[in-house]
Amino acid sequence: MRRQLLALIAATTSLVLIAFLVPIALLLRSEAEERAVAAATLRAQSLAPLVPELTDGSLPADGPSSVFLADGRVIGAPARRTPSVELAATGRAFTAHAGSAVEVLVPVQSGDRGTSVVRVLVRERELHRGVVRTWIVLAGLGVALFLLGLLVADRLGRRLVRSVTDLGTTADRLAAGDLAARASSDGPRELRHVSAELNRLAARISELLAEERAEVADLAHRLRTPLTALRLNADGLRDPAESEQLTRGVQGLTRQVDELIRTARRPLREGSGAHGDLAAVAAQRLAFWTALAEDTGRRLSGKLPEHPVTVRASEADLAAALDVLLDNAFTHTPDGTAVELAVAADGRVWVDDAGPGFVNGAQRAGSTGLGLDIARRTAAAAGGELIIEQSPTGGARVTMTFGLT
Repeated sequence: MRRQLLALIAATTSLVLIAFLVPIALLLRSEAEERAVAAATLRAQSLAPLVPELTDGSLPADGPSSVFLADGRVIGAPARRTPSVELAATGRAFTAHAGSAVEVLVPVQSGDRGTSVVRVLVRERELHRGVVRTWIVLAGLGVALFLLGLLVADRLGRRLVRSVTDLGTTADRLAAGDLAARASSDGPRELRHVSAELNRLAARISELLAEERAEVADLAHRLRTPLTALRLNADGLRDPAESEQLTRGVQGLTRQVDELIRTARRPLREGSGAHGDLAAVAAQRLAFWTALAEDTGRRLSGKLPEHPVTVRASEADLAAALDVLLDNAFTHTPDGTAVELAVAADGRVWVDDAGPGFVNGAQRAGSTGLGLDIARRTAAAAGGELIIEQSPTGGARVTMTFGLT
């Protein structure tokens, strides 16, 4: 944009300078010619009164001046009698071009001897004396004005481009989730208006997200309070089997509520430029779930690449999705069942178990499917998908794919 502005100003300034300086240069050239001719005319007129007294071949002053006497003699600078001289001898005073020079002819009556003619020749160097020097000064002035115009245009263009760049940077930061980003109120009036509207939009987004946080916090409080009361009531049941069954149901419901809250909070964490290292997050979650696997007698293993696998999802969302897959395998398989977590370099991650698999290939007994649905939405938001299939070990395999950055 800055280059385009400079090119536009350069073209406009050049046209203005050409339209302004060329006529002036031609006018000065014409003025120089008229000045030289006027000086030659004055010289010829000053010699005219002396013609009757001229008796020898010299003139009172040096210069390209000649006097053609009526008797045919030529006094002064040698010159041939041209048709212009013959015309001037009829009594007409005028100027005529003689090649690149100019002749100034003044007739003088010599009484009975006839008409003499005073001729002053103005050579080309006399006609254009000082013109080249004046043109050089004008050219220098034009170059100076051209550079000054470019300097002013560069300053204005830099200010305009800086304002536009600041707007773009602020928009990128807001898109990436930096809600504290604000645009400066510099530049032209129109850009200042756009900056003010963008800042107002950012402030409104912050207000809406603050309201969302409050609503999520209120949702967590309103849901967890009755769940806690329900768990206490389950602990007070006399029948241990019923108590254990109800407690297990409450725990499962609590996990689903936690997943709902995490889903509600996701827009606060991720932006359009979210990314995370899938291999690193998988290693962290594998280490976290290893302790629970040891308590339940499971063999939890992992196949993770040594190099980073960067995908289009935040690390918080990746961790939540992997927890869903591992929790699904631990919850719906008997204790001691082997579970494996694997990550591929193409952005795939899967969990294999040696359990009973899925009912109808879609849902395990006793599961609401909400956790896997959250994992499916996480994968879809990152340009991938969730696939449920049979594991080579005979159990279930849940695979998520993520788009690479």
